[in-house]
Amino acid sequence: MLDLVLTVIHVVLILGTLLLALPAALLLTQVVLAMKRPEPLPQESRPARIAALIPAHDEGHGVRATIMQTLSQLGPDDRVLVVADNCSDDTAEQARMVGAEVVERSDAERRGKGWALDFGVRHLEMLALREGHAPDVVIVLDADCVLSPGLIPRLAGLAQAHGRPVQASYLMSAPTDGLKARVAEFAMRVKNLARSRGMFRLGLPCQLLGTGMAFPWAVALRAPLASGHLAEDMQPGVRLASEDTPPLFCEDVLVTSVFAASQEGERSQRTRWEHGHLSLLVGEGPKLLWDALRRGRFAQAMLVMDMLVPPLALLAGLLVVATFVQAIWALATGLVAGLVIALLGVLALVTAIFAARHRFADDLIGLGELLKAPMYVLAKLPIYISFVVRRQTEWVRTRRDH
Repeated sequence: MLDLVLTVIHVVLILGTLLLALPAALLLTQVVLAMKRPEPLPQESRPARIAALIPAHDEGHGVRATIMQTLSQLGPDDRVLVVADNCSDDTAEQARMVGAEVVERSDAERRGKGWALDFGVRHLEMLALREGHAPDVVIVLDADCVLSPGLIPRLAGLAQAHGRPVQASYLMSAPTDGLKARVAEFAMRVKNLARSRGMFRLGLPCQLLGTGMAFPWAVALRAPLASGHLAEDMQPGVRLASEDTPPLFCEDVLVTSVFAASQEGERSQRTRWEHGHLSLLVGEGPKLLWDALRRGRFAQAMLVMDMLVPPLALLAGLLVVATFVQAIWALATGLVAGLVIALLGVLALVTAIFAARHRFADDLIGLGELLKAPMYVLAKLPIYISFVVRRQTEWVRTRRDH
């Protein structure tokens, strides 16, 4: 009986360790493939009609700059639609002042970007019925982002030619100096650039990142946007992949924005992102992965696997714990298979992080500073503990400082 119990415990520990080592191995594969920049996608013709959709909640201070950038890349048959979503400021007035069409939405129960995007698409559908023609492509942009030149026609052309959503490169910068801010910026480069490029080099789809996204009109109409989920950016891309319209990564155009400056804003922003990702990971991830494997959809399964990679700080912490537990188990029983798997997972993660720093963040964070990153992991522990004891489930706007 004792032997059976020990065997069960051993198998459970190995499976648990494998669940951590596999994401680390995938991350390393993505980073290694991303070391070489791929050839850009072929240039495609610009669609006749483009609709730029900008959801905005209390963005009266900055929405004008984004709208003016957007208008500079559009033609006479295109339009900019701002969804002023549950606003308490002058977002709608500011948007109209610079030539955007505005639709206002008030719904205290269904709050969040996903609901605003769906509301905007339904409004565009109503306009298409009234005017007799629909946009060929819908471009989604955040109200506080900066666009690289030619981003909109480039994304729109690719979306129309491929019949798939297209995601531009999306990076965020830290508004203040300091190791914590630069580590956060480095993590964003790994997640949004290195991993997306690695997936592209494998011929696989990428995650949708929330801004700099282009949808062919037919895809926009059926995209599962209406949601208050905290991971409203990531969720639609994985679901669209299951419907044979997986997102395509276009690295040669870029959209950028800035992290929240205040500690309160940064904490709120980080909590929303981390809790949203973890909720999607534990809530829908296993079901989506099983569905993809059952249907023999390799690309969809790999996109779900990418989604199942935990935030880097959490993955690092869990691997350290798993290694410690496996070391104790090996000393107590002499069974070392689990310890070997854990050490390989740690090695894969450490190699991926240092390789990514060398390729993507040599200008941002030094080797010596990277060795202090474990302090960043410890600083994020309260976010992960709160996910277990008091999980954030409602969308909360990040407080911005100007």
